[in-house]
Amino acid sequence: MSKMSKSQAVLQSEKITVDFSGFKAIKNLDFQVKPNTVHFVIGPNGAGKTTLLDVICGKSKASEGKLTFKNKYDLTKMTEYGIVHKGISRKFQAPSIFSKLTVFENLEIAMKQKKSLSGILFAKLKKDNKKKIDDMLNLIGLSEEQDKKAGSLAHGQKQWLEIAMVLMQEPDLVLLDEPIAGMTKTERMKTGELITQIAKDRAVLIVEHDMDFVKEYADVVTVMHEGQLLREGSMEEVQNDPQVRQVYLGRKVEAHA
Repeated sequence: MSKMSKSQAVLQSEKITVDFSGFKAIKNLDFQVKPNTVHFVIGPNGAGKTTLLDVICGKSKASEGKLTFKNKYDLTKMTEYGIVHKGISRKFQAPSIFSKLTVFENLEIAMKQKKSLSGILFAKLKKDNKKKIDDMLNLIGLSEEQDKKAGSLAHGQKQWLEIAMVLMQEPDLVLLDEPIAGMTKTERMKTGELITQIAKDRAVLIVEHDMDFVKEYADVVTVMHEGQLLREGSMEEVQNDPQVRQVYLGRKVEAHA
């Protein structure tokens, strides 16, 4: 991964607009993500949160504006594959793992390398690559489960495995879509600790609805409303903003303030 100073933006959007046949899901959005931060995007349904992730990873295309990654790549002009190759990886809400392969094999396949699936499975694993996988297993707490079929894991463990698969690509920016959905309280806490740990080496951008989780683990919170940036700052700044209370958080914020 390339090293950037904390003051630089790893991702910068300038007047991004996403138009779906006349419906503007995002309107003139100016937005940035700093390195080594846990950055949450929140807002009511239809605010444009998931569309923002789609544009960043190339799944959807901006109709106007510029989206710059690491101060040199305009993501609006790149393919999904090209964006991954430059250092952005996304985990969707539903886990997409290879259920019939072991936990270890899933991480081996996800490793950043140009090989076919069969080539990876039957090639002799290099010592340094094995260490990378062992370190990742330790990070997500699945060392003891490494020889288990991934399909047999608990829900939270599957989510951690997929986060690890994303990390094996060595991204500078990780995109997570509701990473704690369906988790137990213990699993949610472990996920928060994992996110904090991985943000030491990269930026993590998360779409989330659970305000308690956001409050606990956010460095920066962006509130979106009707495709636009409504407010950005710390969770305390966001939850004390009268306009945010009015359009989205309301009594929830008052209860947790």
